[in-house]
Amino acid sequence: MWAVLFLIVAGLFGCQSDTVSDQQRAQAELVSQSPLGNVEYHTYVLANELFDGLRPNGQSRYAVTGFVPADTMAYNGNNQHPLMMLGHQLEQGLITEATKRGFTTQEFKLTNDIIIGDDNDRVLSRDIAQLSSVERVDFYVTGTLVYQQSGAMVNARIINVRSKEVVAAATRFFPGELFWENEQVTHRNGQLYRTEGKR
Repeated sequence: MWAVLFLIVAGLFGCQSDTVSDQQRAQAELVSQSPLGNVEYHTYVLANELFDGLRPNGQSRYAVTGFVPADTMAYNGNNQHPLMMLGHQLEQGLITEATKRGFTTQEFKLTNDIIIGDDNDRVLSRDIAQLSSVERVDFYVTGTLVYQQSGAMVNARIINVRSKEVVAAATRFFPGELFWENEQVTHRNGQLYRTEGKR
């Protein structure tokens, strides 16, 4: 009887270790791949750190805003950095990650009605006159970007709306080639620069 019990326990531990090793292998394979297209993975890891010490509460509402450059605190459409759209992508990605983790997120760009255009239908807008009122927001999820030559450092934080306290924070480096391959010619400060391609 003891021998049978030992075999069952050993089998359970063996299955568990196989599952863990499979997960570790899959994660290692994903990380070893080219960063191109893996912005979701980097956002997921950032969200893990950001929400690690928080528990979902049905009474608390979160609003996720865009991430902006730390030096200007404003989006610059003329920025030629490969990650110029990262701030917008982080906003959308963290809405997904927060919702998946059970946090209640507010969509503050929601309109009062469906807007029907010539070639699309939508319910999101940046026109303040078209937006519906947001009942209540308890926490902001936001952050800054520090652009570097090979990518951008993302500093994310969750802020209590009333007390202005930072209740959670996380930092992660996002490689420059997340959205497209490194270009051999780049544009910086009005000048063209040629970079060495991968050999």
